[in-house]
Amino acid sequence: MKGCKLKYCITDLKSYMKTNLLTILALSLSTTLSFICSYFMNVTLDNAEQYLALVGVLFVDGFFGIWAGTKREGFKTYKALKILKSLFFWIILLTTILSIESAYIGAGWLSETIIIPFIVFQLISILKNASMLDLIPNDVLKTVLNKIDQHKNINPEN
Repeated sequence: MKGCKLKYCITDLKSYMKTNLLTILALSLSTTLSFICSYFMNVTLDNAEQYLALVGVLFVDGFFGIWAGTKREGFKTYKALKILKSLFFWIILLTTILSIESAYIGAGWLSETIIIPFIVFQLISILKNASMLDLIPNDVLKTVLNKIDQHKNINPEN
């Protein structure tokens, strides 16, 4: 009779330990994920202007690009999806750069050095797409491009 009680006690202890171990693992995983998510939330909120500029430029360029492409050759789904792939890539890159900047004091110049040229190229692409849609006169576009490329002594008409 005593052996049966001991057997039940050991069985109960084993099931209690299994439950306890699963609880500890679940809590550890949720704590780790909460830390990671709160870190990225802080990075995003502290640099919201950079993220909004990046997303805004990509979506405006994508909008005008799809509009111009639809006018030229019809709507292409794979070209529209390139906007999302591009957005995903640049957000991950910006997040990585901002994490490096926060980790190393001397690296505060990285985001400006890498992201600003991309934004400038996207703005030029927006101008070209708007010109293809006749939203901007070609003369205005040529004037803008001439002022951008003054150092090259090249005429964009060639």
